[in-house]
Amino acid sequence: QVQLVESGGGLVQAGGSLRLSCVFSGRTFSSYAVGWFRQAPGKEREFVAAGWSGGRTYYAQFVQSRFTIFRENAKNTVVLQMDRLKPEDTAVYYCAADVLSPPGMYGSGTWAHWGQGTQVTVSS
Repeated sequence: QVQLVESGGGLVQAGGSLRLSCVFSGRTFSSYAVGWFRQAPGKEREFVAAGWSGGRTYYAQFVQSRFTIFRENAKNTVVLQMDRLKPEDTAVYYCAADVLSPPGMYGSGTWAHWGQGTQVTVSS
């Protein structure tokens, strides 16, 4: 059973940075893609970024080079480094994992395993 535990959310001023971590357990980490989604109040959950063990990474267009996703394989952890944060980045951020290929990564319904979410609030 895959388990995902997020941490690192919080309150930050616009222009600041946060680092979110997602610890993966229960299966072979290298076999799984890990992605980040976010959901703001009243909005649908949306794709943010995803990474594969071979090093491939993908980002939503709104990220605009502000975020970086990377894997720390020795720790079974995926990190989302978020810089130059904007108030519109305010949302609950969720980590997701599955054995899938990039074409299926954009839809939240594609991912089988989810963390509990961590709140990110960016003040103006």
